[in-house]
Formats: sequence, structure tokens, C-alpha cells
Amino acid sequence: MSSRPSLIAAIGDVHGAAGLLSTLLRGLDTVAARRRTTMDIIFLGDIVDRGPDSRGALDLVVEAIATHPNSRLLLGNHDWWLLQFLKGELDRDAIDNWLDQGGAATLASYGAASTRDVAAIRHHILLDRPEHFELLSGAATIAVEGSFVFVHAGIDPRRSIDRQEARDCLWIRAPFLNHIGHLSHVVVHGHQPQKGGRPLVTENRISLDTGAVFTGRLSAVIIDRHGGQMEFVAATGDGRFAAVEPMRLDRGLGTVLDTPEREADRS
Repeated sequence: MSSRPSLIAAIGDVHGAAGLLSTLLRGLDTVAARRRTTMDIIFLGDIVDRGPDSRGALDLVVEAIATHPNSRLLLGNHDWWLLQFLKGELDRDAIDNWLDQGGAATLASYGAASTRDVAAIRHHILLDRPEHFELLSGAATIAVEGSFVFVHAGIDPRRSIDRQEARDCLWIRAPFLNHIGHLSHVVVHGHQPQKGGRPLVTENRISLDTGAVFTGRLSAVIIDRHGGQMEFVAATGDGRFAAVEPMRLDRGLGTVLDTPEREADRS
């Protein structure tokens, strides 16, 4: 029998909302303690940008991975931007685009003055938090756990899971979101903010980006490795951690919550 924890928690886009992430992680630890188990945590990316404390959010990810063995960060497109910046692989136009898309808030969280040149800012961050560069450099773009696949943006439905391209894992939208039909795995992802600040489930995916910076809600799904049961939870800006009911989008095939025997149904 596997010695790995029975529970996996996947966390949606944080976008610099370190306070919400702290509340969510404490809540997940409480759930694990109540069930007398430990929990693997999968961060679905976009830890940085837009919100007020990207540095603090990455600190929490580093700490969580250190204290929860087998936990991991999957790279989001905003994390990729920061990584490329730190590697010196963004040209001036790309840097300006990233800054306009929330990167300026990330640099501010490291105390980087806007008047400093790019090289100085990069040097400052690498000295201040070398562990953040190490974390981002080592992050994968996709992970498979049983009948679930975890990724930031989604997958190309035309390709098998083992042939997915990194760019799609980071950026894909319409070809994945609009695909109707069962896939080889249930895809757990972020990237596309959900209306109403609630997770969404279809017949083939679980969407966990609930727009933390804008809605004040950071969401996660807790999956039981053994039975496949799922529980949705969220942290809110007033410091609460509670169960939430996801939105169900039935496109004529039920949803992953309505069909616990989905593997048998697909065969």
C-alpha cells in the first residue's frame, strides 16, 4: 500500500494575495489534522502579479513545499514571466508588457524602486530571495495523479497527456475550455477567472481560478486519492476558511461531481 497521504489539495491562482493564501493553507492543515492524515499540496501557478504581496505569497509556497513532502508548484504564465525576467531573457518590450499585466506590483513587493534600472532590480531580487528563483526554475508545467491531471491553464484536447506542450499548459484558453467531451483525465486547472468567485466543474475539468485579487476568494479542491471524492474550500478576505459549493456546468454529459463512476462510464 502506498505511504503517500490520502489527500491532495490543489490551489487556484493566488496573484499576490498572500493573506488569502496564508488563511487557506492554515485551513487545509486543519482539515488534514481532523482526518488524521497529511496532505500533498499542488499549487496551480500564477502565484505572482497583480496583488500586493507576491514576495510573501512565494515565501508561503516555499514553506508549504518544505513542510508537505511531495507537494509542488506548477508554473503559471505569470510565474513564467517573473522567471524569464530573473533569467534576463525578456527584452524591453516584453518587460513592459509584463509590468502592465501585474508585474509592477510584483517588483514593488520586493521593494524594488521604480526608478532603478532593470539589471539592478533583477540583482536585488536574486539576492533578496534566491529560493524564489530556485522554486520557479524547478517548477513543472503538468502533473498526473491517478485519474486527475493538474496544470495551470489547461491541455490541448487533441494531444495525449504525455505529449502536452509547455506553452499550452501555461497559456491555452478556448481550445481547451470549449472542448466538450470526456478526456483521459479530469483536468484541474486555473488561469481562467470564474464568475461569481466560485470554482466551476464540467464533465472534463475543475476550474479553480476564482479571481482572488478581485473577489477576495482563493479556492482549492481537496481530492481523496483512494475514493476520488472531492471537497471544495475557500479562504476569504475576512479571514474565514469554509467549504464552498462549486458551479456545475452540464453540457449534456453531466459533471465530474455527478458521475463518481466516470472511469467506468468512459470505457
